[in-house]
Amino acid sequence: MKNHLFLLIFLNFFNSCSSSTPSDKNTGGTPLPTTPATPVTALTDEQALDQVQKDAIKYFWDYAEPNSKLGRERYHTDDPSFESNKVTTGGSGFGLMSLIVGVERGFIPRAEAVTRMTTAMDFLEKADRFHGAWAHWMDGNTGHAISFGNKDDGGDIVETAFLCQGLIAVREYFKDGNAQEKALSAKADNLWKGVEWSWYTNGENAMYWHWSPTYQWEMKFKLEGYNECLIAYILGAASTTHPIPAAAYHEGWTRNGTIATGKTQYGIPLVFKYNTATGNAGPLFWAQYSYLGLDPSQLSDKYANYWELTQNQAKIIYSYCVDNPKKWNGYSDKCWGLTASYSRNTDGSTGYSAHDTDNDLGVITPTAALSSFPYMPKESMKFLHFLYDEKKSTYVGIAGPYDAFSPQFNWVTPRYLAIDQGTIAPMIENYRTGLIWKLFMNAPEVKQGLLNLGFHSGKYGF
Repeated sequence: MKNHLFLLIFLNFFNSCSSSTPSDKNTGGTPLPTTPATPVTALTDEQALDQVQKDAIKYFWDYAEPNSKLGRERYHTDDPSFESNKVTTGGSGFGLMSLIVGVERGFIPRAEAVTRMTTAMDFLEKADRFHGAWAHWMDGNTGHAISFGNKDDGGDIVETAFLCQGLIAVREYFKDGNAQEKALSAKADNLWKGVEWSWYTNGENAMYWHWSPTYQWEMKFKLEGYNECLIAYILGAASTTHPIPAAAYHEGWTRNGTIATGKTQYGIPLVFKYNTATGNAGPLFWAQYSYLGLDPSQLSDKYANYWELTQNQAKIIYSYCVDNPKKWNGYSDKCWGLTASYSRNTDGSTGYSAHDTDNDLGVITPTAALSSFPYMPKESMKFLHFLYDEKKSTYVGIAGPYDAFSPQFNWVTPRYLAIDQGTIAPMIENYRTGLIWKLFMNAPEVKQGLLNLGFHSGKYGF
């Protein structure tokens, strides 16, 4: 199955080697309040939503990379110093949107957040860029690219798109603020406009994931639907400085329209052909990463109704977990969710896998259900209460729900990944108020880019 996150299976995942406590929480500033280990009484729905958002935001506030103030790729509570300088580009975009939620809800001080984000923008401005795109990983001390894999040592246009989603949200949120906020907004705007989306077409009617000054286009990984990459085409079409042609979307991403399918799973239409071995629904991050800013409700083009597409994927994953064909212990209507995350290897060690209906290893990933709140609010709420009312002492740690657990094997990893924690607060906020969706969708160039590709939105009037 072609998906670059799967490369993580082969990269730097290993068993815990210590049981140290989190001693590197040295990012400075006002820490978020510590969550009580167990609730005195069951939380109300609103209390639970507040708490999980606040907890997930801690990853990007209390445990940010100290120098850049961006998101660390991972944080191991059992080995806090592990890869402490490794910054994630896409996860940092999710982190920016998470911090906006924190400011809006009063979880973090607005002025302090602006100062931190300004530091982050200054870091991104000086960091290595490859025709405007950032690498998948960067060194938080130097800004230099860190190789993600063989020949992947340069620009990553998909990770850059995830980051730019956050940059546009920052620009829109702070553009009418005080002098410091307006300056931050301008920095975010300049960074996003500096991306050469057109370069990543390689002169074709398509986009390509990677470009390296050493290996050029040797990886040759075309962005074709359907997976998590839609946002790269949206932003490429939205660019006012280096736009891609609409034909790249229609010929490359939609494969000349053949992206559509009539296939169903659990009686639910898939809508698109997923880039999985069987064409069944893929891991749930495919319905989340591109849609932190891109609002799928009332959004359509000639290929799909995007609310049906995204909601149906959540429904399919939920239905599969409730059906539980492999009879894993613990799967139920309150314990569900399959996506890419840390995983349990067959020998009991910790690895990484993209969990979905074709690749069900008995591992539940909290971000899958929690970041599906806009699509499945009742089912997601049931999972949220399961975590915080029943299993908090086991499955929730210093920065919210741990990345993954398995009731079948009585296994939980006391670790976090930015790309998983980073979708929780924004997607829950989109369910609650639509904040990040409104910021992104009302950006004038985003609207125009969607129009350029033939999209229509009943909600935003275009």
